[in-house]
Amino acid sequence: MPPVITEIEDLHRIYRRRVPRMFYDYCQSGSWTEQTYRENETDFDLVRLRQRVAVDMEGRSTRSTMIGRDVAMPVALAPVGLTGMQHADGEILAAQAAEAFGVPFTLSTMSICSIEDVAEHTSKPFWFQLYVMRDEKFVDATLARARAAGCDALVLTLDLQILGQRHKDLKNGLSAPPKLTPASVANLATKVPWGLEMLRTKRRFFGNIVGHAEGVGDASSLSSWTAEQFDPRLDWGKVKRIADKWGGKLILKGILDAEDAEMALEVGANAIVVSNHGGRQLDGALSSIRMLPEIVDAVGSRTEVHMDGGIRSGQDVLKALALGARGTYIGRAFIYGLGAMGREGVTRALEVIHRELDVTMALCGEKDVHALGPHNLLVPRGFRGEWEPARNARGAEQLDG
Repeated sequence: MPPVITEIEDLHRIYRRRVPRMFYDYCQSGSWTEQTYRENETDFDLVRLRQRVAVDMEGRSTRSTMIGRDVAMPVALAPVGLTGMQHADGEILAAQAAEAFGVPFTLSTMSICSIEDVAEHTSKPFWFQLYVMRDEKFVDATLARARAAGCDALVLTLDLQILGQRHKDLKNGLSAPPKLTPASVANLATKVPWGLEMLRTKRRFFGNIVGHAEGVGDASSLSSWTAEQFDPRLDWGKVKRIADKWGGKLILKGILDAEDAEMALEVGANAIVVSNHGGRQLDGALSSIRMLPEIVDAVGSRTEVHMDGGIRSGQDVLKALALGARGTYIGRAFIYGLGAMGREGVTRALEVIHRELDVTMALCGEKDVHALGPHNLLVPRGFRGEWEPARNARGAEQLDG
């Protein structure tokens, strides 16, 4: 009998059994102590819902737009590196599921399937996420490839100039390409269905890099290139250069401060994503949902504010929308589905989230996602203002040791 999927956690359980440990841990890890990674989820629990009754609930709609694109619900699939190692041809399958459901798919620079692979197997535009590399020729060529493939938005990630340390990845030997250890080889041997699927595909390395970056023609030359290419010099001047070079719709991802949100507007962002990289970069940063209201207050009337980090249900989506987000992104939630059941699993994940969003919206007394707002929530005192910049005895911000 096929499994009964009623919540994202059902997909998570299947995913954990089916996918090799190193790739499971890659998905299920944060940096350092993983405090921010955990709080991305648990802070949603602090926000409660207001139940309303005796409201006509016929004709409900979750339909909306994200940067002008019609969506079945304001949820996009976030860019996730190594998606094609969670399931063979994973980026293609996830993009197909998103297209059929009517939500955007975002392809990562660090994907296994290339831009061209995904474009060949889909019929509608998808979004492309860019990591800024030192090699400007590679960056420019990648932007040109994304334009040629019909990508209708560029998602530029700002919070990965330097990699945050993820203990699990180091212990598992996860790198580009992975360094196999005796423990990882033993674990791989137990994942027979996953292994058979990987044997049937030719897509096992970073398709946007191998054969496209200078000097990277195979897996053996990939490791040294990726180790030194993420550009620590990325600043707002470079962001503006890339925005001008792209010339299309631009989403800036990795904004977790109102001052940075203001800077994002100055370089012409069509939307920003309140995000801490899923808790995988600066451990100790506040959760995305906790920072969302402040950033919405600062720039929400002038640009679209989106949010990712910790979303595991349609109720989480509703809370983010009610706090001012115009769109949300799911990463781990769709990866659970993909790793568990391939394309069907991604569809199941989207169905679960959509159903939860629709029913919760109704029980809160709303029939349209555009009507959601703070009036639908109960938020604890201090949820937004418990932390502030440290100050010295004279009242000035303490910026040094």
